[in-house]
Amino acid sequence: MHKPLINISPYQVFGFCLAITFFELLTYMASDMIMPAMLTVTHDLNASGRHVPYAFNLYLAGGILLQWLIGPLSDQFGRRPMLLIGCGLFALSCAAAFSVHSIYAFNGLRVIQGMGLGFVIAVSYPALQEVFCEADAVKIMALLGNVALLSPLLGPLLGSLLLEWLSWRQLFLLLGIGGLLVWLGLYLFMPETVGTSRHDGQRLAAVPFEWRGTVRRYAALLGNPRFLSASVALGVMSLPLIAWIGLAPLLLIHNQGLSPLQYGLWQIPVFAAVILGNLILNRLIADTELPQLIRYALWPFCGGLLALLASSFYGASTPLLISALAVYAIGLGMSNAALYRLALFSSDDSKGLVSAMIGMISIAVMGGGGSLIAAAGAGDNHESFALMAAIAGLMCLLPLRLFLRRSHLPLAA
Repeated sequence: MHKPLINISPYQVFGFCLAITFFELLTYMASDMIMPAMLTVTHDLNASGRHVPYAFNLYLAGGILLQWLIGPLSDQFGRRPMLLIGCGLFALSCAAAFSVHSIYAFNGLRVIQGMGLGFVIAVSYPALQEVFCEADAVKIMALLGNVALLSPLLGPLLGSLLLEWLSWRQLFLLLGIGGLLVWLGLYLFMPETVGTSRHDGQRLAAVPFEWRGTVRRYAALLGNPRFLSASVALGVMSLPLIAWIGLAPLLLIHNQGLSPLQYGLWQIPVFAAVILGNLILNRLIADTELPQLIRYALWPFCGGLLALLASSFYGASTPLLISALAVYAIGLGMSNAALYRLALFSSDDSKGLVSAMIGMISIAVMGGGGSLIAAAGAGDNHESFALMAAIAGLMCLLPLRLFLRRSHLPLAA
């Protein structure tokens, strides 16, 4: 790892990265760990089972609800105080669920808990980019991507295991205690990047928050073709994986009659492939330009999706489906962190605001696209899923081509 861009000791660097990693892990785990207990939650709170999916959907809604505001506020008041506020809010809302007695209060707390994810995206990600050089920042973002992608696999399994000894109320209390420990880690180790002098003599100036000015800045980002194409591409590239996370229980457990354990085991090749892609990225990043790295990643990315498309016409068995998804996932792991970095610096505006907009656009694309794929019947059988997921993923080539062309780098080598 190269020397940080600001004056910070190796000990503080390690503590800062560790605290950020655990905060992201907690925010993602909080969305998945509670799902196995949701029928018990609705029973204890005398609520209808129709509230079960709200636990996840409202959490995601909270994740994007205030990103547009959190980012610009961190540009003025600094990354450190805003992330401490976000972590504290997350910890308190998790602990508050211990004593909740109404399903509507529970649902409201899920929205507040989900806001923690918004703070991770809009505040901690820009802070990492401002502390480290390009190569190190991309490596750390790839590591955080692994944390996010492992959560859908480990969260429900860990939640089911803990619920053997804990009630759902105690599980939320445990998350709150974890949030408090992370808050202490951030308080002790997180540096401030806004207004801090760098080793090159430059200083990242604070940007005063002003309503009309913020609206104009967001409008300018939407009018920036390079930024918009990169942000949309980020969301579309992840669509096959998002669709798989949402529909795998239906495809494997409901349709194929597999047990939850077998379902979990079939997830391992897909998510391990993402991690492998991130490891390849870490290997190449020191000697490879980011646009060129994305071009390399398109080989496994498109190869896996084309195999997925072919399987939809010739019969998509579970091993074949998983194999094609794994090849695609290698390309996704290689490209995701690199494309995020390029999107973040495709605008000269403050990075808190830019990061917030990237998060809102990419999450909206993933959420909306995933819902459309599910509504179109991709969960009916393997062939339908393979067809729709492959087409959705390959659609990223258009915005990606536009972005790389405007970067004066063609899509093909």
